[in-house]
Amino acid sequence: MVSLKGEHIFLRALEPEDLDFIYEIENDTSLWVLSDTQTPYSRFLIKQYLENAQQDIFEAKQLRLVICTLEGLAIGLIDVFDFDVKNKRAGIGILIKDQANRYKGYGKEALNLLVDYCFKTLHMHQVYANIAESNETSLRLFENTGFKKIGLKEDWSFDGQKFSNEYMLQRINN
Repeated sequence: MVSLKGEHIFLRALEPEDLDFIYEIENDTSLWVLSDTQTPYSRFLIKQYLENAQQDIFEAKQLRLVICTLEGLAIGLIDVFDFDVKNKRAGIGILIKDQANRYKGYGKEALNLLVDYCFKTLHMHQVYANIAESNETSLRLFENTGFKKIGLKEDWSFDGQKFSNEYMLQRINN
């Protein structure tokens, strides 16, 4: 995937060696609020997921890629989900795992690479993201890469104690 290489990072397909990396992300309870995860994942389930990750995006309706530094260090994940060929749209989600790798431009570069891939290779008309109103960092990231807020879903997510709002952001392929 040479087209998914940037100045500081590249995006690559999942590999069996990513088991521990994904296990740590999926079982980090501080991240569950971002993904609506409510239960831990076993290594066995993640191993099965990795074994089936070779499905084509047109078949699976999703694509998960690893964000890597040019040196090959895995630092995050970026996803295409709800891939809708008929309506030419898809959702995008991104996560930089460790705080030490955030605020360095990696997320912005990864997001730009993936949006470009969605528009030029997958011929999507639009991409969108759902981001908690309180997640100012992600809102800023998406808005700085051309996404626009198109709606606020009130009381959309419940964390066990209170409801919170969520923005929907969209970027149209011009």
